[in-house]
Amino acid sequence: MMWAFLGVAIVAEVAATMSLRAAVTGSKAWYVPVGLGYLLAFSMLSFALQAGMGIGVAYGIWAATGVALTATLSKWIFDEPLTPVMAAGIALIAAGVLLVELGAAG
Repeated sequence: MMWAFLGVAIVAEVAATMSLRAAVTGSKAWYVPVGLGYLLAFSMLSFALQAGMGIGVAYGIWAATGVALTATLSKWIFDEPLTPVMAAGIALIAAGVLLVELGAAG
């Protein structure tokens, strides 16, 4: 169940961040999903921790996945840059999280 909580936390955080971008450049009504999304994200992250997931693993996966999804979605939705250097950075973040996960398992 902890993985489901973490998955919802990631989706909610990315949705809130994308809504924040929309609120800054458009309608202020986007601040409502920003607040609700971050509230849901942190609640679900705390549920994942309560279910037994380690904070290093949970936060690492949450942050890395959030960065990757936000960068990718902002390219498609807001036409922001996603350069090869940025993609390499995302890959390095993912590798780092994998190493944290492997270290926590050992």
